[in-house]
Amino acid sequence: MAGGSIVFLALAALIVIALFKAVRIVPQSMKYVVERFGRLHTVLGPGINFTVPFLDRVAHKVSVLERQLPTAHQDAITTDNVLLKVETSVFYRITEPEKTVYRIRDVDAAIATTVAGIVRSEIGKMELDHVQSNRNELTAQIREHVRAMVDEWGIEVTRAEILDVALDEATRHAMLQQLNAERARRAMVMEAEGKKAAVSLNAEGELYAAEQQAKARRVLADAEAYATGVIAAAIKENGIEAAQYQVALKQVEALTAVGQGEGKQLVIVPASALDAFANAFGMLKGR
Repeated sequence: MAGGSIVFLALAALIVIALFKAVRIVPQSMKYVVERFGRLHTVLGPGINFTVPFLDRVAHKVSVLERQLPTAHQDAITTDNVLLKVETSVFYRITEPEKTVYRIRDVDAAIATTVAGIVRSEIGKMELDHVQSNRNELTAQIREHVRAMVDEWGIEVTRAEILDVALDEATRHAMLQQLNAERARRAMVMEAEGKKAAVSLNAEGELYAAEQQAKARRVLADAEAYATGVIAAAIKENGIEAAQYQVALKQVEALTAVGQGEGKQLVIVPASALDAFANAFGMLKGR
């Protein structure tokens, strides 16, 4: 009887152990890779799963959470022979663990090496200015290439970013000198344009003044021509007396101007001038 109890207890224990091994509860963030006789049998998803005891075993427990690779730094050379130091960051997650565990040993190292090679290849097709101005486009290209290459490993690259693109010290110094030279050139151009504008404005001012003087001379000439025409008409109408009257008036005006000069205490008047006064007064009375 005692021997039968022992066998019963052993059988019960075996059944409990078999049930324990048959039932597999997989967490939400995990997937289990099950092998049977050393070969891939199935992949268990989250929840309650059943396996064949003593035949199936969980060979790998793989997390499907998103992972971030350590920030990587690598050198790259552009088509115009500029050495760049590129800083990259990659996020990925495992979608097909049966591919990941049987096709690649070190996933992180493999992805990092792949990203470094793609970065060097893509930057090697561009010039420095294109790299600096089209970083978003470069990032998109790298992301697509990485996704295509790691697909066979059962991995999904969720993000691949270029965090920084730095120049080596020699190139940075040369570019700084170039920038300073460009600034100096722009300053000289602006100064020259300012001087040019000043000269142009000065010339325009002088041209305007000359035009105004010419207009004034034309007005004066028109007035003199009009006066001459009036005098000519008077001479034609009144004869020689009108001409003598005009000459007498001019003589009187000239003598008056001489007498009004500063610092003159004595004025000598020629006899002909007295005759001019007499003629002018005589004509005035006659008129």
